[in-house]
Amino acid sequence: MPSMKVTRSYRMLFHPDEREKMQSKQVDKTYFIFLEKDEPVMKTLTEFCSKNSIQNGEISGIGAVKNIEIGAFDPGSKSYIHKKFDKTHELISCMGNITLKDGEPFIHAHITIGDHDMNVKGGHVFEMTVAVVGEFYIRKIDGSIHRELNGDIGLAVCCIEE
Repeated sequence: MPSMKVTRSYRMLFHPDEREKMQSKQVDKTYFIFLEKDEPVMKTLTEFCSKNSIQNGEISGIGAVKNIEIGAFDPGSKSYIHKKFDKTHELISCMGNITLKDGEPFIHAHITIGDHDMNVKGGHVFEMTVAVVGEFYIRKIDGSIHRELNGDIGLAVCCIEE
């Protein structure tokens, strides 16, 4: 039988007005994470990785988000082109990886979002806020993968050690 760990704080049960919004459940090396309205997604998930000693892993998620900042990397300028979307969008897909960058967990994720007219956009996600709900999975991976700046392309890329 797989091991399970449910994270809920004492305050959540006895002081619901002070409870932490994020809820999580662990089964083996996989975490199911539920984020509630108005939680910053990338910040909250990065803090979750730090608190749970997740240095390497993969992440996926769905939900509804707002205040979205995404981008596309321009190799010519070695910088990201940023776009912001304030209105609520469906988070059709979020996928990415978790590695160490400067000794801290770093989530590199891309998203696909859809508006109410069924128009779809996507790119590298910098931040987004939960508009309705956010449902994410993080699968912890053993090993040592970190990021280092590659000056030729202008990005911190994965370095896989043996």
